[in-house]
Amino acid sequence: MRARAAGIAAGVLAAGLALLVVSGARGAGLGVRDGRLAPCPQTPNCVSSQAADAGHAIAPLRYAGSPDAARERLKQVVAAMPRTRLVAERDGYLHYEFTSLIFRFVDDVEFWVDDQAGLIHVRSASRVGRSDLGVNRKRVERLRERFS
Repeated sequence: MRARAAGIAAGVLAAGLALLVVSGARGAGLGVRDGRLAPCPQTPNCVSSQAADAGHAIAPLRYAGSPDAARERLKQVVAAMPRTRLVAERDGYLHYEFTSLIFRFVDDVEFWVDDQAGLIHVRSASRVGRSDLGVNRKRVERLRERFS
């Protein structure tokens, strides 16, 4: 009886997780508008170099040299990371999907090369859930280390 109940509970959990993954809005509202990436939601599972509040704020990436060279370097750095996929590239904007290993959660990571300021603005956000256990912040800091 217990084994059957445990099996049912595991099935319900798996179905719930699958629903969360499927229900995550793919890239909804993303992109650059008026020189700004989409704002972070109120949940703590997002960081952005354009956020004003400390909970979501993270420093942009800095570069020297040409914007095109910086963008190509960034693409190399991201391509070397596991489970990444380039979704969109246009006018200094890059949008990637990062997929987690076990539960296959997808995070949207965006970059916008600000030619005037010599910065690459970044936004990294989970599509579903509330907490990401700091994954998005750690990801951006790892990218920063590898990009430098």
